[in-house]
Amino acid sequence: MISTLYIENIAVIEKCSIDFGGGLNVLTGETGAGKSIIIDAINAIMGQRTSKDMIRTGAASAFVSICFENINGVIRQKLSDLGFDDADGELILQRTLSASGRNTCKINGRPATLSMLRELSVNLINIHGQHESYELFSPETHIDYIDSFGGCAGLLEDYKAKYSEYRILQKKSDEAGFDESERLREIDLLSFQTNELYEADVRPGEEEALETERTALMNYEKIFSLLNRAREALSGEESGGLEAVDIASSALRSAAGYDPEYEELGSALTDIYYDLQDCSERVADLIDSLESDPQRLEEIEERLDLINRLCRKYNCRGDELASVADGLQARLDELVNYDKNRGELIAACESARLAALEAAEKLSEKRKSAAADFSSRVKKEMEFLNMPNVELVPMFEQAGLSAKGIDKMELLISANPGEKPRPVAKIASGGELSRMMLAIKTVLASTDTVDTLIFDEVDTGISGSAAEKVGMKLREVSASRQVLCVTHQAQIAALADSHYLIKKQFENDRTFTDVTLLDRPGRVSELARIIGGVNITQAALSHAEDMLK
Repeated sequence: MISTLYIENIAVIEKCSIDFGGGLNVLTGETGAGKSIIIDAINAIMGQRTSKDMIRTGAASAFVSICFENINGVIRQKLSDLGFDDADGELILQRTLSASGRNTCKINGRPATLSMLRELSVNLINIHGQHESYELFSPETHIDYIDSFGGCAGLLEDYKAKYSEYRILQKKSDEAGFDESERLREIDLLSFQTNELYEADVRPGEEEALETERTALMNYEKIFSLLNRAREALSGEESGGLEAVDIASSALRSAAGYDPEYEELGSALTDIYYDLQDCSERVADLIDSLESDPQRLEEIEERLDLINRLCRKYNCRGDELASVADGLQARLDELVNYDKNRGELIAACESARLAALEAAEKLSEKRKSAAADFSSRVKKEMEFLNMPNVELVPMFEQAGLSAKGIDKMELLISANPGEKPRPVAKIASGGELSRMMLAIKTVLASTDTVDTLIFDEVDTGISGSAAEKVGMKLREVSASRQVLCVTHQAQIAALADSHYLIKKQFENDRTFTDVTLLDRPGRVSELARIIGGVNITQAALSHAEDMLK
């Protein structure tokens, strides 16, 4: 669960540290005080896309850090897979947002990427915002709820693998179905290209070797002059280095006859003399091997011109020409053996289609079984949330193979007696949407491994006893996991284990937002504000006290 959230320079929040507890944590405050900024900051640390407009005016960067305690086995395994340690059950995620657009991320103090944060977030936090309720308007999302509830992940992955293989083979089969004249034209082109490349026979490293040889031939006179100068410096008749070292060596050896101290130095000079003599002989050999061959230079220029022309034509490097030729030959072989290959391809494609269909049918059976149980449970939750006459029907239609299988599935709802179940978008109000999504989240919470659920204004469109029921449901869910809830309803706030007030202040023409953990008197005052508005009466205070009791 989240133990500490630290925010710096995000919108109107200059610096803020919030210590969350277990159970139900509620955040309240005036509209515009900054409640949504808390959610935005958590989304940022979860690796979601952000804008540099989030950075507080005048600041060069923003920073968010979140600490999780008692992380579960799924998260520890995910950390291990990503190459991180779990630090004795603690996890710290950090993200710095720069005004220049750069992001810096860390996991337990070590550099990380946004994609790593996103991978972890799937199993860390589940955020339900106001906009998510409207996902219920899109029937294609409904089947995802069934898959999550029914434990269909394994079957779905198996199907996706088979479906992907089928689609690849189907694309190849479609591409192979062009007309005969087109096939012959391509065979003619490929035959010319492969002959051209194989006749050129450009070997890896050949271009570089030719360029080196060309450089040597083009600079024959300069190289000869320099080598000759080196030879004369080493073995010139009057002032060569060899003669000078030999004289010095002989002198020291003679001096050693009078004092042994000079023997070592004389021997060293003797060794140098022989080394220089070897160098002189090698330089002489190099001079003898030098050639000025205009005809060879012309051959090299022609060869390099051919290689460069082929590289431009086939858009590759010289070392890649051989592999390009092999690829073109493979395509040519396919076209030449068209009838045989296409028959094999069609057979393979049909086999893959049947395998995908079989996997899709298994997935469909699992979904239909899970959908009945899922709908029944969601219906019970919605009945508790003051929708006693609701009916929820999972409607399945079989379709062709697609990325999600062969099922088109939609949850149909009837909110009132005598009404025929219809699509959610046609009959559900804002309050009904919120309660339906809360019911779905409650049911799904029993099957996932996420330890923290966040509800951002899940009370939209409801009040009175419905709001109280929502609060009771949130408190029920918080018995087994941490729940954070942004709310405007006193009925929900009164049921919190921890209540935080988000308050906006103005100092020196700047706006600041503070987050305070309320004690009991503070909770009474805040509940009275929510109930009574601007003028807090004694009756509102008494009502708030009763709600807390």
